[in-house]
Amino acid sequence: MTRIALLGAGGKMGVRLATNLQKGRFDIAPVEVAEAGRARLKAATGLDCMEEGQAISRADVVLLAVPDRAIGEVAHKIVPKLDPGTAVIVLDAAAPHAGEMPERADVTYFVTHPCHPPLFNDETDPEAKADHFGGIRAKQHIVCALMQGPEEHYALCEEVARAIYAPVMRAHRCTVEQIAILEPALSETVGATMALALREAADEAVRRGVPEQAAHDFLLGHLNIELAIAFGLFPEGKFSDGALHAIAQARPLIFREDWLERVFAPESVLKSVKDICHPDQTA
Repeated sequence: MTRIALLGAGGKMGVRLATNLQKGRFDIAPVEVAEAGRARLKAATGLDCMEEGQAISRADVVLLAVPDRAIGEVAHKIVPKLDPGTAVIVLDAAAPHAGEMPERADVTYFVTHPCHPPLFNDETDPEAKADHFGGIRAKQHIVCALMQGPEEHYALCEEVARAIYAPVMRAHRCTVEQIAILEPALSETVGATMALALREAADEAVRRGVPEQAAHDFLLGHLNIELAIAFGLFPEGKFSDGALHAIAQARPLIFREDWLERVFAPESVLKSVKDICHPDQTA
């Protein structure tokens, strides 16, 4: 069995990961510093936490289920103690891309992150349809990157990634920089910002007299077809002449002309991940 030291095992994400890892061929060595987290893990999985040194001793994989801002500190504490050939899995590209991982050539660094269940899917089970985050019942895709280490470690780490995010469809192999472009730049800087802007626009429609449920039903229904057209999932569909005119009028009003370059330029992505890891140092 593959021995996995799971650090941060009692947190919300850690409990999710431990629950899924129990379904595979893994020997789980959970670590959690907070007493409440230890109790939470025990109640959810039956697993007892152990001391950090005991957990990472002889570990094949160390899985860091800790916040982005803590990854650098935790990694610098534990990586020097690892056996040569140990694989360290990080659940987000922010800290690795920001240069937070300690230099040690004889350990593997692997980054993975979920895509979350797609908007357009074939889920029919009510519980799967309600699993918006993924990792419980709904199928999702994931992204993976071998930052450093032997090629044969990629298959091992992808197996772990597929287990913790199960059920998984596609596992996309990317670079760490590409995952940082996907998050935070694409999914958060752009996607989450636009999602909240859409909610603010819906709230404004309600403030101007539109019934709230009507506003939500109308907007979410239109987003379904608009996203299907925009991403080529409805090839026979197209925006009406009126919609195209509204789009042309709205773009200069809503977006700066150079917004894509400002968001996706390498220096912008790097600054973003550094800000995530060290929010207190943000100017």
